Amino acid sequence: MTFLEKKHRAFSRKIIYPIFTISIFFVGSITFSYAEEFVVTIPYGAFNPELNTPAEVWYDPAGLPIHVGDTVTWFNDDREGHTVTSGEGAGRFGWMDTKDLGAPNGIFDSERFMPGESWSFTFENEGTFDYFCVIHPWMEGIVFVEPIIPDYPHDATGKKLEQFPIFQITPDQSVEVNFSWEPEIIKTHEKVNFIYRFYDAVYDLPLRKMQYDISIVHNGNVVFEEKNAVSGAGGDYRQWIYDEPGTTIVKIKNLKPYGTIAETQIVFTDDASGRFTDFSTVVYDNAEKTFSTEKIIQPKQTLQFYYEIAVAIILVPAIMLVVALLYMKYHKSSTSVNSGRKSTPI
Repeated sequence: MTFLEKKHRAFSRKIIYPIFTISIFFVGSITFSYAEEFVVTIPYGAFNPELNTPAEVWYDPAGLPIHVGDTVTWFNDDREGHTVTSGEGAGRFGWMDTKDLGAPNGIFDSERFMPGESWSFTFENEGTFDYFCVIHPWMEGIVFVEPIIPDYPHDATGKKLEQFPIFQITPDQSVEVNFSWEPEIIKTHEKVNFIYRFYDAVYDLPLRKMQYDISIVHNGNVVFEEKNAVSGAGGDYRQWIYDEPGTTIVKIKNLKPYGTIAETQIVFTDDASGRFTDFSTVVYDNAEKTFSTEKIIQPKQTLQFYYEIAVAIILVPAIMLVVALLYMKYHKSSTSVNSGRKSTPI
C-alpha cells in the first residue's frame, strides 16, 4: 500500500465513521451554553411580618432554579433596608415565639442595602441555598443551583472531545481503538450505546476479529464486566443504563487476535498486558426520568435473537411442509380405500 493510499484510507475512516448495523447514530446541531443573569425583587411590604402585608412573598420569586455559573441580582423595591444572607431564617412566626433571628452559614452575605439599591452574587457550586434577611428574619428565600450539562461530548474532567469518535492507541502501539457513545450526553435512566472498532495501528487496517475484556466502572465501582469477548466483523458495542449520576470509565484490555485476522501484516505477541485503553465521561442526573423501562440488549442476546428468528424461518415452513405431505398421503390412502369397495344391491 502506498503512502497516499494509507493517508486516503485514514482520512476516510476518521472523517466518515463506519456505521454498524447494530448501532444507531444521529446528527444534531451543536449549541453552547452561557451563564445567565437572574433578578429577584424584594417587594414593597416585605418589612412587615403581618398577614395582611402587601407582599405575597418576601423575595420574588421565593424559589429560583438556576445553573452553576449563573448570577442572581436582588433589587430592593421595599421602603426599608434588607440583607440577602445565606442560612436558615426564623420563619414568619418563629422569631416571635422563640426570639430566633436566624442562623447565617457564611456562604454569602450582602450586608444591608437600601431601597433602590441592588446586590449580586454568582453561584459557582451546585446545591440548594437557603437565605434570609438578618434585619427581618421572617423573610426567607431559596436558590436551587443545578450543574451545567454540556451539549458536546467530553471526558470525565469536562474537557471537550474535539475529535469524536475518540481514537486511542494502546501503549504497545499495536492497536487503535475507535470509541464513541450514543447519545453523546449521557443521563440517568436512559440507555446508552458504547460503540467501538479495532484497527491495526501500524498499517491502519481493520482488525476483523479481536478477543478482549471490557468493563464499565461507575463512581469507582465495576457495574459491568465481560471477559474474553469477541468483536464482530464490523465492530462491537455494549449497552448500559445508569441509575445515578457520576463519573464513568469504560475499560478495554487484554486485546489479542481471535483466529485469523484479515487485512493486517503485524504480528501480535502473546503478552496482551500492554494492549488496553480507557475512555471516560460524565453521567448526569435526568430531570425528566426517575426510572427506565428500556431493556439492555448486549450482542450475545442480539445474536441469540437473530438465531431464534432464523430457526423460526426455517422450522415453521418445514413443519408446514411435513403436515402438507402427511395430509396428501392420508387423503390418497382414503381415496384408494374408497375406490376399492364394491356396491351391494339391496
